[in-house]
Amino acid sequence: MTALLRASGLSKRYGGLLACNDFALAVMPGSLHALIGPNGAGKSTAIGLLSGEIAADAGNITFGGSDITQVAIPARVKRGLTRSFQITSVLPQFTALENVAVVAQIRAGHSFCFWRDARDDRRLTDPARAMLDRVGLGPRAAILAADLAHGEQRQLELAMALMTGARMLLLDEPMAGLGQSESQEMTALLAALKGRVTILLVEHDMDAVAALADRVSVMVSGRVIAEGSFADMQSDPAVREAYLGEAG
Repeated sequence: MTALLRASGLSKRYGGLLACNDFALAVMPGSLHALIGPNGAGKSTAIGLLSGEIAADAGNITFGGSDITQVAIPARVKRGLTRSFQITSVLPQFTALENVAVVAQIRAGHSFCFWRDARDDRRLTDPARAMLDRVGLGPRAAILAADLAHGEQRQLELAMALMTGARMLLLDEPMAGLGQSESQEMTALLAALKGRVTILLVEHDMDAVAALADRVSVMVSGRVIAEGSFADMQSDPAVREAYLGEAG
């Protein structure tokens, strides 16, 4: 099977700091691939390179068989590669439904100046409502985003990312700041998405990684040092040394 997303030789330097050093990764279609590593390993830089937020100094990225190394963020999103939780800010004075409908509006090519009329456009609100149902926020559709709990805002951001028509999601620590029950709910939600959308997950919550990941890549000092199943990574001497007990 051909990888949906492939990175080869990606490097990024900030002065004397080599944040990514010959980074390589292949994510298979329909899989949930976890990228883990100690703090400072370069994971967020890698996600930034893959999403287009950061320009690579060297290397290349292909998505769906096409080179996207120099492709801008909007064009990557249009092709189906979307970074969740940092692709956009929730609009706090809009309801959950309106937030998702805004994305539907953009995807349909409508201008924001028509938004007041678009609130009653079922071509936008119906798919937005269906997406909220998909992420478990259907009953909260009429609540202002500002009044949603933190975990619910994460669910809303995920709904907005999916509303772009994403073939693949880049998720940078979706469990960050969530309580135990919220983390369990997010884990269940991501499990339900497995196979329907390809996911690259950067996450420190090892319980979530163990429950979700089809494959795990371990990043240390800007590069992937090991890859395999979660069980393989638990027993890998290089991984155990790199974490020094931090994996929890």
